[in-house]
Amino acid sequence: MTSTSDLLSVRDLARRVPAAGVPGQRYLLGIAGPPGAGKSTLAQGLCAELARAGRRAVVAPMDGYHLRNSALRARGALARKGEPDTFDAAGFVADLRALRRSRIGEPVPWPLFDRAIDEPTEAGVVVRDEDIVVVEGNYLLLTDTEAPGWAAVRGLLDACWYLDAPREVLTERLLHRHTVGGRTPAQAKVKVTDSDLRNADLVAGSRPRADQVLTADGEGYRIG
Repeated sequence: MTSTSDLLSVRDLARRVPAAGVPGQRYLLGIAGPPGAGKSTLAQGLCAELARAGRRAVVAPMDGYHLRNSALRARGALARKGEPDTFDAAGFVADLRALRRSRIGEPVPWPLFDRAIDEPTEAGVVVRDEDIVVVEGNYLLLTDTEAPGWAAVRGLLDACWYLDAPREVLTERLLHRHTVGGRTPAQAKVKVTDSDLRNADLVAGSRPRADQVLTADGEGYRIG
């Protein structure tokens, strides 16, 4: 049983985010992990805690780089949406490079993903004055052997944490996500079994490449 003293709060984790090594440049922190692990929740929480501490932070999610449904439909890949080749990995890497090379104050548009319409939205957020960017997504630690196009991501991040969760927790959350999104329970089960959990298995192989591994435990996180 994990004791309360072993758990870290989001505030504790925010204190572990250092300043950029070069004045005027941004610090890029990645949060990788399987679908349903809670990466978005952690990323938003970190930014809120950093803001309370007087630091400027913003979330830059990978989900804005989903290929449009029309493109996936043309490829016959719509049912596999969410797998590595259904994203614009090259565009994601290019924009990460822009975040890395630009100085604080220079605007970098970043797309977001609108779950209501199931499509990306261009320039959903513009990174400008923030000195910390929390980049969250499934595939930040993959090699080109595992999925072509993603290997350059890790080298563009200052650090990358991996957020894990038990398989049964992932399954429950993903089923809920898909039914809320409009799928029937049967359709949601197929999506989770045939796609999401296969993605989770792929991502699990990248876990050892993380600088730190976290697992959510109630209101806190434990390391390792």
